[in-house]
Amino acid sequence: MRYRHRLRSRIIVSFLIFGTALCILFAVSALVMREELEDQLIGATLTEELNDYVDQFRRQPGLDRWAFSGIRGYLFSQRKFGNVPEEWRDLDDGVHDISEDGRTYKIAVRKDPDLWSFLVYDIQRPESAKWIVIGFLVAAVLVFSALSLLLGIWSSKRVMAPVTDLAQRIQRLSEQQRHESLAPYYADDEVGALANALDAYAERLKALVERDKEFNADVSHELRTPLAVIRSATELLLAQPDLPEKTRTRLQRVERAARQSTELTTALLHLVREQKPDPGAREVHDVAAIAHQAVESHRPQLGYKPVEVRIRELAPLKVSAPDATLSVAVGNLVGNAFKYTRQGSVTVTILEDRVVVDDTGTGIDPDDLPRVFGRHYRGRGAVGKGSGLGLAIVQRLCSLYDWRVEIRPRHGGGTRAELFFGDSVVSSRTSVRDVASGG
Repeated sequence: MRYRHRLRSRIIVSFLIFGTALCILFAVSALVMREELEDQLIGATLTEELNDYVDQFRRQPGLDRWAFSGIRGYLFSQRKFGNVPEEWRDLDDGVHDISEDGRTYKIAVRKDPDLWSFLVYDIQRPESAKWIVIGFLVAAVLVFSALSLLLGIWSSKRVMAPVTDLAQRIQRLSEQQRHESLAPYYADDEVGALANALDAYAERLKALVERDKEFNADVSHELRTPLAVIRSATELLLAQPDLPEKTRTRLQRVERAARQSTELTTALLHLVREQKPDPGAREVHDVAAIAHQAVESHRPQLGYKPVEVRIRELAPLKVSAPDATLSVAVGNLVGNAFKYTRQGSVTVTILEDRVVVDDTGTGIDPDDLPRVFGRHYRGRGAVGKGSGLGLAIVQRLCSLYDWRVEIRPRHGGGTRAELFFGDSVVSSRTSVRDVASGG
């Protein structure tokens, strides 16, 4: 099916259909013309010969046979009209087609008051020649159809060469992720106009992307200063020994929110800059500690829901990545589990190469799996306000750091989310630590 939809294939098929149709039309026209001319020529010849035959008979009454092979002449005087074959009696003057004994004849008729004359011409041999002509015409159609196919292949290759070259250049540019002007490589024709349009579009798109990156980078950078002020102020307030417990709890929530905002801002800044960790100055962090922080930061989402939270470290896991990036990735998975679980449990498991978050929440419809990482997507069990950007940000972080995230329904209900760190894992050593905390 893909071959049929290619532009070059359409050109080839068009040439083939056009060439074949033209040859068939020519062959049919030739046959029809031959048939018509043959009928007119034979009819006129027979009529002329019949008139000459009758004239000769009147001059030489003893003439009783026709002089040419394949043509028979018959004369019936008035007193012998009864001997005329029955199928000839009602024929008018002129030329007619008759069949006798499975053979086809043309008969020329002239009926004078005193003399009926007939010339009978056996057209079986011309019919045989007709089939020979048809055979030649069929062969010609096949030959010219093959030539049309070859011409279509050659022409399509010539016609499509600039388009194919343009597509290959665009493919190379997309692989190199840099823009190179296309128009200088093509003539001032339709393909050149297309290359010019693509160059103009690429320039506009590049400018738009650059403006978007600069804006996001500026916003992310500028937000870090007020967030740092908020965190410093909350830390100073929390350091007061005589602080009321209710006020302390609220300040702790402010401090956690400020920390989350700082981590998210830093992660977004890395995404905008497409900034990966420098192999020469690796920043290694313990994923288990980040998981604990993520659980505590998102715990307010649970409220008074009867949910048990467990963190299970089955193997030490250290990852080379910024702590803000790890916190955002793990925190979004934990926050989603808290958000969609009304009762039951949420379990965070640390393995030697990944983090697994299991919940007993509303689960996810298999039909929605292809959309869970889309921007602004929210599941059917979502409560409260939300932007639906969390998993989209996790997916972008995974693309930047060569990680992998998978989300699927759990057996027995709920959802399982797995974050694989791939080559970012620094070390793993067998260990078991199980930490449980009530919700």
